[in-house]
Parts: sequence; C-alpha cells; structure tokens
Amino acid sequence: MHDVIVIGGGPCGLSAAIECSRKGLQTVIIEKSNIVHSIFLYPTNMQFFSTAELLEIGDVPFSTPNDKPFRHEALAYYRKVATHYNLNIQHYEEARSIARQDDGTFTVHTMSKRGKSQTYSSRYVVVATGYFDHPNYLGIPGEELDKVTHYFSEAHPYTGTRVAVIGGSNSAVDAAMELVRVGATIDMVYRRTELSPYIKPWVRPLFDSMVQKGKITLHLGARITEIHPDHVVVTPQDAEAFRLENDFVLALTGFHPERKLLESVGVHMAEDMDKPEFDPATMETNIPGIYVAGVIASGSNANEVFIETGRWHGRQIAEHIRSQTN
Repeated sequence: MHDVIVIGGGPCGLSAAIECSRKGLQTVIIEKSNIVHSIFLYPTNMQFFSTAELLEIGDVPFSTPNDKPFRHEALAYYRKVATHYNLNIQHYEEARSIARQDDGTFTVHTMSKRGKSQTYSSRYVVVATGYFDHPNYLGIPGEELDKVTHYFSEAHPYTGTRVAVIGGSNSAVDAAMELVRVGATIDMVYRRTELSPYIKPWVRPLFDSMVQKGKITLHLGARITEIHPDHVVVTPQDAEAFRLENDFVLALTGFHPERKLLESVGVHMAEDMDKPEFDPATMETNIPGIYVAGVIASGSNANEVFIETGRWHGRQIAEHIRSQTN
C-alpha cells in the first residue's frame, strides 16, 4: 500500500512526486513511456519559450548558457532531478483504470510494455497524464496515409520534397523554418486569417522574411480538405478549392488531454465534458483522494496550463494530503 500513486512522469508529475516525498509520503510514479516523454517528442532542435528558471522543479537549479534552454538540455535536467530525488518510477507501464475500494483506497490497474498486467494500491492518486500523446485529428479523407504525421522531429527526412504544414502556431512556424534550411518546398495552410499572436517574438520577423522571399507559401483562411498520395486539396474560405502537388503533410494541429482514467473512477467533467471538476486550491477532484496536476486540469485549450504553472500543483496536492494525514 503506497501513500500516493502519481500517474504520469512529465515535469508536473515529477514535481508532484517530489513534493509528496518531501512530506514523508511513500510515492510511486507510473509512466507509460519514459520520464518527460512529451519533451522527448518535441522537435530535436526546439528552444523553449520560457527561461530555465521557470522550468525548475524540486528546487534543483536548471543551469544553461542560453537565455532559453533547448530540448536536449531539458531532457538532461529532468533526468538529473529524478536521479537526485531517487524517485520510484515504473517505466513503460501504462495505467489503464483506477478503481475506488470500499475502504476509500484506490487500486490502479496497469499494463507493461511486455503485456504484463499489475495492480498498485494507494490512499491517494495524482493524475498527471499530460496531452502530447493525443493529437487533434483533422477527420478528413487521407489522414491515415503514411505521408501524414502529427509530430515533427527534424527536417532532414524532408530534404528536397514538397511539404504541406497545417497549423499557424509556434510548432508550425518552427517546422516551416527548419524545412526551408533543407531545401523543401513548403505550403503552410492555416484555417484562420492571421497566424497565432503567441508566436515567439524573436522568431516572427525571421518567418515573415522567409514568406516575403517566397521560401514559404502561406495559405491563410484555408483548410486542407483531402489528402492523396501525390497531392492535397486546399479549400479557401472565399474561393474555389485547388490542388497542390505534395509528398508529405505535417498536421501540427495541437493536442488534447485524455480523460478516460479520470472518468474510470467517477470524476465529473464540466458541462462541456472537457474539463475535470476540481478545487483549484487543492487540485482535488469531486472524488476524495483523486487529484489532477498539470495540463490534465485544463479544458479544450491546452495552453491554459504550462510547465511554468503546473509545476506548482504538486505542492498544493502534497500540502492537502499531509493536512489530512496529520
């Protein structure tokens, strides 16, 4: 019987486990991949929007010579933090359901990468499962083709090819700019008439320059409505659809949290069934003993919660649990 089970080994899950351990609570992390898997899935050369200080957890300094750290630095930092606190982490083990027992404790049912099922028992459960494993699908013909991906790691595989980038936020802009450097032909398609206002300010002028020079063709107020092996169909809001010869599609349309674990134990969702009900002061849901941490606490807009804010959820949770066990 553990005191606390933390489901999810991202920065917010690690922070929650650290804070609970500091309060003397026996804690285990269940992670279906490896720690901070979402950061691992970021583009290889990605630079964070935040400073290193705003990504720190557990009072462990994040040292970097850069104004804003890069992906590889963050991976090294969070590995260091996990080792520093000797966290109990069950890697490559996916939590499938949470069951509440008659005595108020919980049983978490898991499945390992090798297909072995297991159960863990605890008095409290923190769900910190993030969102990066669940892309927002377009729901259009051809989206299942091998030429389509919802993740971008690096530009090299697209050298000299014709690539359609769907999206208008930082991820789409960063990908398009990297593709320019490897000689790809780029069509960037975005459903709104203007790009996101949250694009990194030091990136936007460089991107605009590439568009003006014709290195990136920008289709605003338009959607890709069909994907075929050798072309895509682009449908503008106020014009006829047209065909673009195409080799690859990067559908960088964002991600959403998965609610099934919370629903399995009876956590209520808001009226739109998109956001779990919880006390923002303690992060406890309507089910006593079940907490949320990180982006899982957000609604349809995953940008409601970032590492910078979600990293503090663990402290709120640990303080509330300890107040009940004293």
